[in-house]
Amino acid sequence: MSENVPDTLSAGLETYRIGPKLRALRQAKGLALAQLGEHTGLSAGMLSKIERGQVFPTLPTLLRIALVFGVGLDHFFADGAERPVLEVVRARDRLKLPNKPDGTPAFFFESLDFPVSDRKLEAYLAEFPAGAEPSDAHRHDGVELIYVMRGTLELLIHDGVERLGPGDSVYFDSGFDHAYRAGDAAGAQAMVVVRAG
Repeated sequence: MSENVPDTLSAGLETYRIGPKLRALRQAKGLALAQLGEHTGLSAGMLSKIERGQVFPTLPTLLRIALVFGVGLDHFFADGAERPVLEVVRARDRLKLPNKPDGTPAFFFESLDFPVSDRKLEAYLAEFPAGAEPSDAHRHDGVELIYVMRGTLELLIHDGVERLGPGDSVYFDSGFDHAYRAGDAAGAQAMVVVRAG
């Protein structure tokens, strides 16, 4: 979870202000430490220690946190220098995260653009396992676009169900409660693009 580092390395890591950057991201999203813990699998106590600079997270832990906020690892280490944006994400480098760390997931999301800081949109490859319960209804600012690549996906929204097959897409205001589930025994795969409002 964290590493014991010599004082000289600790001083070097402190210059990046990882803890305050994490706190700013969390507060901007309006998340409590416990809520962030649900998304990352980390305890509220551990997250608090990271925010206060008492503990430095390992890179895999920091990447898991970065994915929740839709930023790249460089968000925590960047010096603010401007440079053109160009990031390639290799299939082997993607990290698959369930919508809930405990229990049976309703879907898995793989970020397609996680290295990019300050993204204008967020793109995911999503897997919806056959037989899983629908995801919890949720809402967030902005809009969402779903393009179904394989199987049948059901979008539960506005007290109804939109059934989408391969090649179908849907664009909707994600400020309304919505949920997803696989629509047949084969499960489903889709690309999901989210843009915050």
